[in-house]
Amino acid sequence: MFSSLTDSLDKTFRNLRGVGRISATNISEALRDIRIALLEADVEFSVAKDFIARVQAKAVGEDVLKSIKPGEQIVKIFHDELAALLGGDQAPLDLNPPARILICGLNGAGKTTTAAKLAIRLKKDGRRPLLIACDLYRPAAIDQLAALAKQIDVPCYTPLATETDVVKVAKDALVWAATQHGTVLIFDTAGRQEIDARLIAELKRLNDFLRPKETLLVADSATGQQAVSVAKHFDDAVGITGIILTKLDGDARGGAALSMRAVTGKPIKFAGEGEKLDQLFEFHPHRMADRILGMGDIVSMVEQVADKVNEADALRSMKRIQAGKFDFTDFLDQMRMIQKLGPLEGLLGLMPGFSKIKKQLPKGALDNQRLKRTEAIVLSMTLEERRCPEIIKGSRRQRIAAGSGTTLMDVNQLIKQFATMRKMMKSPGKMKDMMRQMGGQGGLKDMMKGLGGKLPF
Repeated sequence: MFSSLTDSLDKTFRNLRGVGRISATNISEALRDIRIALLEADVEFSVAKDFIARVQAKAVGEDVLKSIKPGEQIVKIFHDELAALLGGDQAPLDLNPPARILICGLNGAGKTTTAAKLAIRLKKDGRRPLLIACDLYRPAAIDQLAALAKQIDVPCYTPLATETDVVKVAKDALVWAATQHGTVLIFDTAGRQEIDARLIAELKRLNDFLRPKETLLVADSATGQQAVSVAKHFDDAVGITGIILTKLDGDARGGAALSMRAVTGKPIKFAGEGEKLDQLFEFHPHRMADRILGMGDIVSMVEQVADKVNEADALRSMKRIQAGKFDFTDFLDQMRMIQKLGPLEGLLGLMPGFSKIKKQLPKGALDNQRLKRTEAIVLSMTLEERRCPEIIKGSRRQRIAAGSGTTLMDVNQLIKQFATMRKMMKSPGKMKDMMRQMGGQGGLKDMMKGLGGKLPF
């Protein structure tokens, strides 16, 4: 999402770090470059202007000018101000009874899917969410929510297709909810292509009737300046309590994420970073500031991995690796574990400096289709071949290639790579060196100290 902004900021700060002495002049030049980068990233003009003014006021202070590492000091100032702009601290949901959450936003922002994502997240936290369909306009909106609810095993209230009064739907839903013993009610409302008086009037009626603890605006982070205008209109109309940004994994410039908090004064509570229903994450301003500055977000990466990887399975695989018994069946299990984590690019993007590493990778190196082709090759092997890869010779390789819909070259390459990996696994010293290179001087385990995260291996 923020790749172009990250690249621009990295270049500016790299130049500052290389300056022997910081002066008001070179600070001014750097901030001009940063202002341009923010505007190009679709940050709202007044937000960018005020932000630069705050950074400049601190950057030209005496403590910075006399600092041993003034360049580093300015980066820290920028980071802290960026985190403050994004909201400071993570803002939790108000789930005190009666816990009612009203979801609103424009068409195409992902409201219905986000309602389901929020429900599955609350369910994992031990809550008993209920979904209520209040979109009486969009064709198949009710059916879509019902289908998603069935997929995640959450009760869903669906009104009759002939119903036109959204407040009546809400009243009937509350009667239904009393029989379901739910603890959180999530209302999915109608959207439009653009703000109009009818939408706002209906939403105000529903909001006034329900008096929800949370009125969350779902905003597509790819809509740029328009998203800021939408947020302000909805906030003026119904008083939103928070924002959920969707499609944060896309290629858009991401300025909306930096502007909405400043314009509305309301926190960004969650971010959607993928199409899967479990890809809704708490929005942590300090972590996002780290990501924008190319520092990565190791804590979030560990949380995502720990949430999706079965610890017992990971431990069993590690024991087989240590015993030198790792075979293609284990390899298949590892691949499926990786696929559960979602797109590799999104996960690896949380690693410090990944934006630079990505540019050096071969084209398609992070393509999930490669994993599927590799899986097809392994599934085309017999059980004996998976256990003893050494027996896979010419005719067997041709059969596997034909069975998996790949080429003989693909099969040969996979077997060769597997043999190299297996050899490395039998050498504890080489494995330790590889882990240290991945995680810095102390290795990945040292990186996790103090983070509260638990490695899945």
